[in-house]
Amino acid sequence: MARNDRWLLDFVSDQLTCGRRFSVLTVVDDCTRECLALVADTSLSGIRVARELDRLMFERGEPRMVVSDNGTELTSNAILTWADQSPVGWHYIAPGKPMQNAFIERFNGRLRDELLNETLFTSLAQALVALGCGRAHYNDARPHSQLGWKTPSEFADTCHPRRDLALCVMPKALRQLPSLPQLGKSNDRGELRAG
Repeated sequence: MARNDRWLLDFVSDQLTCGRRFSVLTVVDDCTRECLALVADTSLSGIRVARELDRLMFERGEPRMVVSDNGTELTSNAILTWADQSPVGWHYIAPGKPMQNAFIERFNGRLRDELLNETLFTSLAQALVALGCGRAHYNDARPHSQLGWKTPSEFADTCHPRRDLALCVMPKALRQLPSLPQLGKSNDRGELRAG
């Protein structure tokens, strides 16, 4: 898996202190774990989602696939048209199976626990500022164990995702394979020798 292979989309909702509800479109790169967008508004239609995807593709390039649930915004005519006209594949998870999009569900849970539930937003503008700061902190200051304790931005900018993801999950003993000159100097019966 590499950067832009799969973008994960979902929605999380909250409300302002006046009781008005708003939704947040969350977009995460499945490989680098970067939060690509946190788009908040009182109404996020399929047209708006398509426009945000176009903006992200202009900034980052096209993903190979988008993965989402079957929410009304993501199955609207605007999104179906966008998906038909785009070279990007779209995969809908099975209805009632959020574990098929587990990383974005976990991301949304943390977003809710660490930001949305901890802040009383008096305006949408305040929520947008807080979400922008939260996104920057998540991408630039918060290391992830699955990324070798790098931040998503560091992982995306300074490494080769396929190799480094393999190294992150590879047991430490396998990472320290002998170099070529050491091969043939062992007297272990079970070890192959060069030459």
